[in-house]
Amino acid sequence: MITTAQVPCSPTVELNGFAYFRRMVEKIRLHSQGNLRSDLHDNLGKGMDGWCCDILRVAYDDLKAKTLAGGSDEELLRWCEETGGTLNDSLKLVWNTFIHNFGRNDRASAILVRRKAESGFSDRDDIQTMAHYIDVDEGRDNAGQ
Repeated sequence: MITTAQVPCSPTVELNGFAYFRRMVEKIRLHSQGNLRSDLHDNLGKGMDGWCCDILRVAYDDLKAKTLAGGSDEELLRWCEETGGTLNDSLKLVWNTFIHNFGRNDRASAILVRRKAESGFSDRDDIQTMAHYIDVDEGRDNAGQ
């Protein structure tokens, strides 16, 4: 089988006002099909995936199994809320603010500088967050695509 390495949607894409979830389930699906870009494999279930699951109060492995069993993104998010609890507007606001700003003058700032250098983006002063770096690195120079 010939596969084409792919990247999931932007971390800033929202589903029902909740950022990152679509990206995480797309990564799960792409990986199971052998189509996920290889540099994304090591962090499956970790970092932002893990934190997203913590906010949802579900185990990553349970979400992975549920995702691979089928269902739309909307159905999967609904399952997460039924399992871990409803996401209220305040929780969504805190999470979305985190996703949009992680790497800007915080514990990920040094990682962002290193990743930019490794990718040849050291001269890109406009890349100030991990989400924006991910978008540029994956070929989306405008966030949210």
